[in-house]
Amino acid sequence: MPPIILMNAPEVARIPVAECGEPLVDLRESPVLDVDRRQADPDGSYAMVRESVAARLARAARLLPDGLRLLVTEGYRPLALQTRYFDAYAAELRRANPHWPDDRLRARTSRSLAPPEIGPHVAGAAVDLTLCTADGHELDLGTPVDASPEASAGACYTDAPDISGRARRNRLVLCTALTTAGLVNYPTEWWHWSYGDRYWALLSRAPTARYGPV
Repeated sequence: MPPIILMNAPEVARIPVAECGEPLVDLRESPVLDVDRRQADPDGSYAMVRESVAARLARAARLLPDGLRLLVTEGYRPLALQTRYFDAYAAELRRANPHWPDDRLRARTSRSLAPPEIGPHVAGAAVDLTLCTADGHELDLGTPVDASPEASAGACYTDAPDISGRARRNRLVLCTALTTAGLVNYPTEWWHWSYGDRYWALLSRAPTARYGPV
């Protein structure tokens, strides 16, 4: 696999944010997207993303082969929740690797969870999603959504070599539609896609990010 820029990299943090003030919208109101409740919260934050992100997801959904749909599992993530997730995963890695220095621990944590101050989900700029059939059956993409590198033996990486041919083909279908619609992938997580955040700006060579933390 080619070198991966992790979310904690200095070049990501250096991207300035020119907040455009775009509102969050509810993906459950989209006629072309399905939203799963596995990450549902009482406020419905999980189903929200910025308006332009929603538009690009709708475009991607229309680019899919007949009979397939995008199934969104999580969009906007409040800062407190992102912080809790990040700290819990870092603590898990620390218990397993007590000899790691702090900078390595932060980097390894960032493979699966963005530092809270950088997080695309916190900005309403990111979605976690997969593919499903019209009747809601999820396709095989090699790992469950949100599988960690440890639990999946690295198969969660978008370009992981050790997945089945069917999973690879399904990932290609997903990646083609979302990339064509203008979103970027975080390469350690095949399911994580974003638009308008710092990571998107870096990969797209945009001078600024459009969205900061909501």
